[in-house]
Amino acid sequence: MVADTPSRAKVIARLRLGDAGFRLLTKGAAISVLVILGGVMFSLVVGSLPALREFGFEFLTTQRWNPVTEKFGALAPIYGTIVTSFIAMLIAVPVGLLIATFLTELCPMWLRRPIGIAIELLAGIPSIIYGIWGLFVFAPFLQETLQPFLFTVFGDIPVLSALFAGPPYGIGMLTASLILAIMVLPFITSISRDVFDAVPPVLKEAAYGVGCTTWEVVRYVVLPYTRVGVIGGVMLGLGRALGETMAVTFVIGNAHKISASLIAPGTTISATIANEFTEAVGDLYTSSLIALGLILFGITFIVLAIARYMLLRIERRIG
Repeated sequence: MVADTPSRAKVIARLRLGDAGFRLLTKGAAISVLVILGGVMFSLVVGSLPALREFGFEFLTTQRWNPVTEKFGALAPIYGTIVTSFIAMLIAVPVGLLIATFLTELCPMWLRRPIGIAIELLAGIPSIIYGIWGLFVFAPFLQETLQPFLFTVFGDIPVLSALFAGPPYGIGMLTASLILAIMVLPFITSISRDVFDAVPPVLKEAAYGVGCTTWEVVRYVVLPYTRVGVIGGVMLGLGRALGETMAVTFVIGNAHKISASLIAPGTTISATIANEFTEAVGDLYTSSLIALGLILFGITFIVLAIARYMLLRIERRIG
């Protein structure tokens, strides 16, 4: 028994050393994320300082973008980023929730797996493939079908006629929004399906037992139980929509102007950076593009902060 004491002490010391090393390793990994994030923010701020000093607050309020005269404004890319992302989420969120509801509550078992695989394949398609498909297939289809239909239906309605005015180019803000909706749909659907599957069956069985319909079970049991996860999936999709580059660049038209019409060409922050960064000549031109990146970083941060605040309020209400 006495002889076993040193060996036991060595084992305990070894375990403590391993535990301390593991603690330091995980702490270093967590701190490295903060360091990388801080480095990105610092680089964006330093790189955008020449443009912000030259144009000031006017950089955010004007839509001019003239590399020849070195007069730059970020309003048009900001407008395009917000509008396309909003329309994409307006389409993708209800469709994604409906698909997730069908897969978890109504879909036959033999059909559930093929649809699930199709959703996962959509999520795995590279964005440039979406862009090529949108430019050569989807945009001509919209030019021949949907856009003339919108002109015919809404042409005489005062407000809606302005939203769908102009020649049917095929490419434009609406086309980019629809492409974004298709791209973020798999993320919203997959996360919503997973959290819907996590609802305890006894809760749904109890609701069905008191006479609730499927719609009532989804509305009063499934959605309240999973709202935190659903909001997380929606915000993940929104983050993807805000930062998407290649697919939007192919189909949005890349015009630095603000138009009331959704049919008209426009641009986004990421599309502007992707199109012009390699051709940027001069420090002010490059700094203006970096300032656009800083603005996109700020928009994303604000969206994530709002999502976190919403989740905290929901958790407090539940707890």
